[in-house]
Amino acid sequence: MAIYKIFFKKSVWKDFKAIPGKDLVKILECINSLADNPRQPGSMKLSGQEKYRLRQGRYCIIYSIQDEELTIWIVKVAHRKKVYRY
Repeated sequence: MAIYKIFFKKSVWKDFKAIPGKDLVKILECINSLADNPRQPGSMKLSGQEKYRLRQGRYCIIYSIQDEELTIWIVKVAHRKKVYRY
């Protein structure tokens, strides 16, 4: 299986500042695991969009997959109550 490259939208770096350190470490590990399998168990395709959601604790990672280019774009990382307000 191919390994995907992971890219971050600029606004994601602002999202990271609002997340406590221990949670951020787990989120980054989860994001790194997407390189091997972007459609891993627990990830869900968002209805009406070409994006996926993966939960890590109280936080959600919203990302899109470009299979032709083998890339993953992290679009949003936020608390699960606030993640869909972007």
